[in-house]
Amino acid sequence: MYARDEVKKTKQAFWTAYGQYMRVVPFADAERQSWVNYKTGIKHIYFRMEADNQSAQIAIEIDHPDAGIRALIFDQFVQYKNMLQEALGESWEWLPVSTDAYGKESAEIKCVLTDVSIMRKDDWPKLISFFKPRMIALDEFWSSAKYAFEVFI
Repeated sequence: MYARDEVKKTKQAFWTAYGQYMRVVPFADAERQSWVNYKTGIKHIYFRMEADNQSAQIAIEIDHPDAGIRALIFDQFVQYKNMLQEALGESWEWLPVSTDAYGKESAEIKCVLTDVSIMRKDDWPKLISFFKPRMIALDEFWSSAKYAFEVFI
């Protein structure tokens, strides 16, 4: 088991390294932002990357507190599913209702990589190779699709 401080420092070191690695990658739009904390510009729609001691995940998360509006936003993504899958080059898991560890409901479109640990520096290249192409593809997709979601601002 890892100490809390060790986990925090290791995660911070990984995300810093990932951010530095991605710094040279241009965004699809001229807008400058962070690859680690990607801003979609639409409230309640997030591109999230997570890694722990067992797996890594990249997801489009919709966390609007109103379940009806959350479903509308998810349905809008369903309308763009082919475009998203074409940009990603793969199929992701589509969850219209998901509940986190704290009981908060959201909707997710995600891809998971198992058998990796952010705590093992030997796994960092696998993690970066997992996150990098998918974030670039999400950015490419979002540069075209985001206008269809502006109604939810």
